[in-house]
Amino acid sequence: MNIKSYAIVTASYWGFTLTDGALRMLVLLYFHELGYTPMQLGTLFLLYEFCGVLTNLFGGWVGSRVGLRITLFAGIAIQIIALMMLSCISPNWTTALSVSYVMISQALSGIAKDLTKMSSKSAVKLLVGDREKTLFKWVSILTGSKNALKGVGFLLGGVMLTWLGFVDSLWLMAIMLTLVLMISLIYLRQDMGRSKRKVKFTQLFSKSAQINWLSAARFFLFASRDVWFVVALPIFLKSSLGWSFSQVGSFMAAWVIGYGIVQANTPKFVRKTDTPRAAGFWVFLLTLATAALALVMQMDFHPIAALLIGLAIFGFIFAINSSTHSYLILAFTNDDHVVLNVGFYYMANAWGRLVGTLLSGIMFLLGGLGACLWTSVGMLFAAWICTRKIQN
Repeated sequence: MNIKSYAIVTASYWGFTLTDGALRMLVLLYFHELGYTPMQLGTLFLLYEFCGVLTNLFGGWVGSRVGLRITLFAGIAIQIIALMMLSCISPNWTTALSVSYVMISQALSGIAKDLTKMSSKSAVKLLVGDREKTLFKWVSILTGSKNALKGVGFLLGGVMLTWLGFVDSLWLMAIMLTLVLMISLIYLRQDMGRSKRKVKFTQLFSKSAQINWLSAARFFLFASRDVWFVVALPIFLKSSLGWSFSQVGSFMAAWVIGYGIVQANTPKFVRKTDTPRAAGFWVFLLTLATAALALVMQMDFHPIAALLIGLAIFGFIFAINSSTHSYLILAFTNDDHVVLNVGFYYMANAWGRLVGTLLSGIMFLLGGLGACLWTSVGMLFAAWICTRKIQN
């Protein structure tokens, strides 16, 4: 294992993740305060998720040709541009102009996020090797630490919006990412992920049955989370419970940090079980837990306590599902096709986030947080069916 390269890749991913989490919270809370509806807020992130779909699809192909080092640097650089672009927005613009402008800047941010994520997670397979226990351990650490830091980013976003304001916060993050990029350019020298043979474009869609079913399960899994998490939950906390920006950011941060800690320790929970079968067990358990939460919220039985406890349980089980999937996609592929397969897999992830984000605003308008949770239950059931297919 190349410790130095792994450390640089991970640190770069960490730096990017902090800004990604903070940016999501900044945009959501800032435009909610300006009076945007849940549907309009969901719309702001649609191009972010759609560009993530395209980036994962084509990024895997590009990465297999030019190497992961280049795609990692490109992702960080594009995020810097997106932050600087967003800082130029004016509250005096019309709603249509503001929404369009933010959607374009978020599109760049979506490209940046998925280039960085695809590069970092593919690099783990190449730097760590194929030993099952070692690979599972380091994939879990990278995934878990990333999400813990994304939670810190949520907290930073709420705090910075309160203390620094929208524009100054964006510039501070752009400066921080520029430093990350400079350090990575200087110290990351190892070329990774370049395919030994010329990769044809048609190979993007030529996958094994296991990878196809795992990608489908990933789609439904992340749609099930984002259908309540992206728009519905923060707006519910702000408008229905009267929480401040900092309180919303702190709660979202605590949830994601806890989620990341569980992810990093996933091998402790599934190490004694066949991993594909474990994935099926945990997603079924998540379906039951989410249905119970939706039922309690619908009955209005101590809703605040039920929501906080239910979200903690959801985060714990979801984290194990997510980390297990992240290991399986690497276990199912070989070194020469790792970038292509990981890109395809995270394309499905991005589609799930896109659908979940769109439905989050729609379902919240139609039936509040309860409708979002019942939609999540349906998607989790579909994820369980897909997961059963990879056990065959």
